[in-house]
Amino acid sequence: MKWRGLDESSPVQPPPSTLKQELEARKALADQYVPSATRAINRRTVDELAASGMASHILPVGAEAPSFELPDQDGNLLSSAMLLAKGRLVVCFFRGRWCPFCVAQLEAMDRVFARIEQAGASLVAVSPQTQKQSFFMRDQHKFRFPLLSDAHNQVARQYGLVYRVPAEQRSIYSRSFTNLPLINGDDSWELPIPATFILRRNGRVAYASADPDYTLRPEPADVLRELAAV
Repeated sequence: MKWRGLDESSPVQPPPSTLKQELEARKALADQYVPSATRAINRRTVDELAASGMASHILPVGAEAPSFELPDQDGNLLSSAMLLAKGRLVVCFFRGRWCPFCVAQLEAMDRVFARIEQAGASLVAVSPQTQKQSFFMRDQHKFRFPLLSDAHNQVARQYGLVYRVPAEQRSIYSRSFTNLPLINGDDSWELPIPATFILRRNGRVAYASADPDYTLRPEPADVLRELAAV
C-alpha cells in the first residue's frame, strides 16, 4: 500500500502527472483503510478550521515576511536573510513526516526543484517536527532541499498558520502512533495548516496559498508560474 511515500506491495510506478492526482489517490486509500468514524472527525476538524476563517488571515501578499533562523535536518542553522540574499525564496509549511499528503507535496516539489533553482530561487520546507524527525524524513525520501524545524511553531505562528489539534482528533492521532508531543518535541498539540509562500528578495510576500484542508495543496506547476511572474 502506498501511503507515506513508500510503495510496500508493488514495483515502483511512475508518479502521477499532477500533484492533485496523487493527493486524490491518497484520499482514496484513506477512504479504503481509515475507519469512517475517524474520517468524520478529521473532516469535522477541517470544516471547523475553514469556518473560523483562519486561511483568510494568513500573512498576505505584499506583507513583509518575518525573518527566521531555523535548523535544518543536519542541525545547520539557515536564515531567511541568507537565502534571500541569493534570490527569491519558496517556503512550504507542512505538518510533518507522518502526514502522507505532506509527503506527496514535498515529493512533487522535489521533482521541480531543479527548475526552482534555474529560476534563481531557493526552496525550504518548514514543520514543527524535531530536527531528528527531519533527518529521518530527508534520509527516507532523498529530498534535495532543506527541511527546517520550527520549534513550537514560532515562525508558522507569525504567518498566521497555527491551530491547536482538538481533543477528539488528538485521541485518533495517539491511537495511530502519531505522537505529536514526541514528534514535535513539545506537548502543545499545535500544527500549522499547510501553506506555500513565495518571498521576493526584499522579503515581501509575492504569493501566498494556505488551506485548512490538508488534502489540498498548490500544484508545483502553479508555484513555478508564480515564481516566473515575480
